[in-house]
Amino acid sequence: MLFGAAAPAVDGAVALLTDLGLEQIEVPAQLKALSAANSRYLKDLKLNINTALNAESLGKKDAFLLALSVAVNEKNNVLQSAFETSARANGATDAEIAEVISCTSLMSANNVYYRFRHFMHEEFYDKAQAGIRMSIMANPVLGKELFELVSIVVSAINGCEMCVTSHEKNLVAHGTNKQRIHDAVRLGAVVKSLSVVI
Repeated sequence: MLFGAAAPAVDGAVALLTDLGLEQIEVPAQLKALSAANSRYLKDLKLNINTALNAESLGKKDAFLLALSVAVNEKNNVLQSAFETSARANGATDAEIAEVISCTSLMSANNVYYRFRHFMHEEFYDKAQAGIRMSIMANPVLGKELFELVSIVVSAINGCEMCVTSHEKNLVAHGTNKQRIHDAVRLGAVVKSLSVVI
């Protein structure tokens, strides 16, 4: 069933998809199930997404770029397309979009590697050369602060304690307000929850 032909049983799902600019997609089975049961969670999810994307500390462009990083990390092509479109509508460039994708990919490698080191608690691994090239971190198109913000969001989602604490320390050293860090990670959490149903 396409969006325009939605039955009343999927009105809540349609409203959520409309907010995300996804009018053209078929209502996913998970959202249909929530709508059919008149699930209170559907309303919560819509409110959570709206609150997270409109956090004053983030601004629209940064919020959509952060949401894009989560969609890329979760391999959710539907949300990736929606958030990329919204980021561009709020001034994001091709280079910024590409760097969000690159940063997310790099964090996927780092999060696995540094989680392993953390799990092992062994001097050999702690001192071993990582050998993972990270030249994009030196002079990011996004600017160092937003690059670090993307990094902490993806690292939090991937569960890498060493990466999260390292990026948080770097952000604070850059003068980033802890409310902005909090709001970015909350946005990441909410977009991950959204990717479960879309």
